[in-house]
Amino acid sequence: MLFFAVSACFVLDDRVDTPVDAADTSVTIFEVAKGSTAGGLGPKLEAAGFIDDPLAWTWYLKTREAGSCLKAGRFELSRSMSMPELMDTMCGVPVVESEPFTIVPGWRIQEIDAALAEAGLAEAGAYTAAANDPARFELPFSLSVQNLEGFLWPETYQVEPDRFTVDGFVQRQLDAFSSEFLDSAGDRVDERGLYEIVIMASMLEREEPTAAQRPLVAGILWKRIDNQWNLGVDATSRYTLDVWNDRQAFLGKLRDPDDPYNTRLRPGLPPTPIGNPSVTALEASLSPTESEFWYYLHDKQGVLHPSRNGQEHEAFRKQYGVY
Repeated sequence: MLFFAVSACFVLDDRVDTPVDAADTSVTIFEVAKGSTAGGLGPKLEAAGFIDDPLAWTWYLKTREAGSCLKAGRFELSRSMSMPELMDTMCGVPVVESEPFTIVPGWRIQEIDAALAEAGLAEAGAYTAAANDPARFELPFSLSVQNLEGFLWPETYQVEPDRFTVDGFVQRQLDAFSSEFLDSAGDRVDERGLYEIVIMASMLEREEPTAAQRPLVAGILWKRIDNQWNLGVDATSRYTLDVWNDRQAFLGKLRDPDDPYNTRLRPGLPPTPIGNPSVTALEASLSPTESEFWYYLHDKQGVLHPSRNGQEHEAFRKQYGVY
């Protein structure tokens, strides 16, 4: 009987120091609830696959006097960890809680800056300073640009407030632009040029709210460019406004022939993107739909009405009261 008891002890000790699967280094978040005891975690650790012998876990806690340092929180555990390694991790610093931060497609640098400041993630102006200094980042393209407008990927990011840095966040956006669009676009951007594709996409994001209609609008606008027509995209004249919907300031911009963003009075694309477009706008810019149309407008319900010539366009303007 004594021999059997000693043998059992050796077996339990061996299981304490042997991970469930030394080759499985993938990490999973394991949460230790407030008020949990080390002993009470045994069944939960087994259910999650981090241990396969609750008895060995109990043996480990008793014989090595472990568990008194256990903390509540979320921890990154792996099946490649032994029981002492699991406990050391759960006695360490918990994983910081993350929270969502959303960048709306079409937002300009200044709107992202304001949202970060409002969320308490960054000082006002810090994001703008970073986005205006491309040399601070590893760029996924070889363009020479004055700022990163257009390449700051809009989506909902999980951020850790205690660890948030503006430069780190901007780099995440650039990396997302590459992985979510640029990698799949490949050499398709070469015909028009990447910067031109992004500029067009930024206009489409503001001009056409319905993703399915964006390729048609893109086709009209590219056709205007190719035939040396002025674009007449009013959204471009809002780009430099402090407040996008400042109507009085906007009307002044529409009458200013010296404004480089006035595409009613000046030919070609605006000098930069006018915001940060979504993947649907970028894909529409890259793959426009050819059509017979040269004009378009939206009625007061936002419905698109394309037209083949100026006469049809004027008739639509009168019909829908759009001027």
